[in-house]
Amino acid sequence: MPKLPILMYHSVSANANDSKGLTISTSNLETQFKFLKDNGYTSLHFNDLQNLKTPQDFPEKAVIITFDDVYVNQLEYAYPLLQQYGLKACFYIPLQYVGGVNEWDQGQEPIMSVAQLKSLDSKTIELGLHSFEHKRFDKMTKQEIALDFEKCIAFQDKYQLDLSNVLAYPYGKFPKKGKEKQQFFELLNGFKVAYGLRIGNRLNTFPFKNNYEVQRLDIKGEDTLKNFERKLKKGRGWF
Repeated sequence: MPKLPILMYHSVSANANDSKGLTISTSNLETQFKFLKDNGYTSLHFNDLQNLKTPQDFPEKAVIITFDDVYVNQLEYAYPLLQQYGLKACFYIPLQYVGGVNEWDQGQEPIMSVAQLKSLDSKTIELGLHSFEHKRFDKMTKQEIALDFEKCIAFQDKYQLDLSNVLAYPYGKFPKKGKEKQQFFELLNGFKVAYGLRIGNRLNTFPFKNNYEVQRLDIKGEDTLKNFERKLKKGRGWF
């Protein structure tokens, strides 16, 4: 089965000194995007996967690029680079904070507004869910999770946002054992979620072993190009 690395990014900064942890500098990000383009990678949206029925349909080198939290800095810095290098990406929205700041981290980083989200070219950016309240699903009851989903649907309907049925789990967390896990996956299915994204730091094979445990590679701001290439080809566990 073909390999499908899924890259996970968060904040973007024009300052090279800020490039560490969940923040990546524009210079490092551009270096990585250029590597993908120069090495023949095809970037996909999750919606594209629905048309890939057999391994023969799959690009020789495929990658999915994801950004969590829809910071305004992603619009300012990542979006132009994606267009420059002809790459697609998926942006995941914590809907309660649209037009505000990252209060879940007690931060002051601006989050895109509805108008800014709608301004993104859908050929480049696929919008998806990052929950409503940006809380850990493994710390919530079944009823709390269902209410969070219902709030997401109401927000989407109110503002007529075109969102894919893909959910990136806040902090990569979800119930992982027993009855709670089964009920969580049943909830996702009931709300017609096609894919649930964790972290995991391993490469996926496609078709996925479990659509609700899709693994992403955590790209750090301090990663060298060599480290980025290794993660892309082998996953972080290769180190």
